[in-house]
Amino acid sequence: MSDLLKLNLPEGFPYAYETHLHTCQASACAKSTGAEMARACKEAGYTGIIVTDHFIYGNTCVDRSLPWSEWVELFCKGYEDAKKEGDKIGLQVFFGWEACYNATEFLINGLSKEWLLAHPEVRDCTIEEQFDLVHADGGMIVHCHPYRVEPYIPEVRLFPDYIDAVETVNATHSCVLSKSHNNPEWDVMAKAYAKEHDFPETSGSDIHSVHLIYGGLAFGRKLEDSRDYCKAILNREPVVLLSGNETAGIA
Repeated sequence: MSDLLKLNLPEGFPYAYETHLHTCQASACAKSTGAEMARACKEAGYTGIIVTDHFIYGNTCVDRSLPWSEWVELFCKGYEDAKKEGDKIGLQVFFGWEACYNATEFLINGLSKEWLLAHPEVRDCTIEEQFDLVHADGGMIVHCHPYRVEPYIPEVRLFPDYIDAVETVNATHSCVLSKSHNNPEWDVMAKAYAKEHDFPETSGSDIHSVHLIYGGLAFGRKLEDSRDYCKAILNREPVVLLSGNETAGIA
């Protein structure tokens, strides 16, 4: 992985976090393991990553017929391997997931594997119920790539009453290094949506392999944990939204 580019971060924001990352251990569309993703992101200059594998009704590769506790154990394997590797190499690794409702997707942050094991009702809850469940224990819901339209996402559906923030930069849309979902206009519309409803904004690469595209968020301080990440976003701490083009030398 020595051919990886190094992140080009703005002055005053030296701590970069990849907020939207998948592993092949839980996401059927991913190509690399959690440990491989951790090593690549560390080499590229990230301070931390949030593993957000596809949840049970998304593009998961974990057998949905398994009992809940067994499903959760296997679902968390990519995160746990990334965390184990991250602890070795000095990369922070936080847990999250990407929930799916008829192709409308949300990033869930600030909760844990233990929370999932204790809340099997999250498997079949509605979007409204998800909001109440996640909020009851201090979690955060980000509507990711809200305007992406693909064969598997046939229509745009917005739920402003049931989210906390909007992913207004998805690097697969906007970065010249991306090989999928290439439509920067989707991010333009997401930013307008966030502005209309006064939502905090996030950025992530939506990365599925070690071929990084260098999106994410740059902070002026090092985060403590996933709850601290939620606090920073909801309190609107100064942050830089990375599209990947900064590192690619385009912007």
